[in-house]
Amino acid sequence: MDLKGYQGYQGYKEQGINEMSQGELLLLLYDELVKRLLRAELALNKADYPLFEASVDRGLDIIRYLDDTLDMSYPISRNLNRLYDYFSFELNRVKMGRNKTELERVKTMAGELRDTFREANKNSAQELADAAVEAADAGAEG
Repeated sequence: MDLKGYQGYQGYKEQGINEMSQGELLLLLYDELVKRLLRAELALNKADYPLFEASVDRGLDIIRYLDDTLDMSYPISRNLNRLYDYFSFELNRVKMGRNKTELERVKTMAGELRDTFREANKNSAQELADAAVEAADAGAEG
């Protein structure tokens, strides 16, 4: 791909990200986290230690970003902060000891958290759609 084609692709990609809702961006981050942890697990099974470490490091970067962007004015943020601390602690242990069991545990928990946010995002979108329909119906009656 030439430079012009690459720049066009990057612009298209950035536009797509800029048009996403906060919920969609959060899900994108969780999807990437789970993908990186799965990649780390596969690399560990193949004894591809450079890929394993790079994948764990990228997972740690994502967790750090999620933690840094928490809005601490919400009570759930404290719980997420503790969970992210736990993920970081365990992934650092996984990286040092190449511990498959702990990696699987963190990967499973991250996947469950992603699924929870996916369901919450879906419910929120449905509530917004229902509210828009109700508002339109009320406007038509008045």
